[in-house]
Amino acid sequence: MTAYLILLLHVAIIAFNVAGCVLIPIGAWRGWRWVREFWWRLAHLLSLAVVAAQALVGRACFLTLWQGELSRAESAQPLIAGWINRVLYWPLPLWVFAVAYVVVFAYVAALWILVRPQSPRRRRKAQ
Repeated sequence: MTAYLILLLHVAIIAFNVAGCVLIPIGAWRGWRWVREFWWRLAHLLSLAVVAAQALVGRACFLTLWQGELSRAESAQPLIAGWINRVLYWPLPLWVFAVAYVVVFAYVAALWILVRPQSPRRRRKAQ
């Protein structure tokens, strides 16, 4: 059961990261103010920084490792959990993921510059 909770957390974090990569430029183009929310953007940037840093030092994501250990300790996976695992965990060398994660992090860092988040201090003054 614990392995499934970690898997769900992992899926949620991946969805958050992917959604941010897609919605920030669309939101900037459409004028959505929430895509410039400082704390949301900082969480997105830091989340991807952690993923890229882990890959650069040659480590798989700590959630992947944790979930793998717990899955081995628990009984057979239900059908949906097995399917999600196959979608999330590809049998590729770690260097492939490291390159991909660094590229995605560079993209998000560029978005930080191109679609500037609104300063929390500036926002307080405007209210």
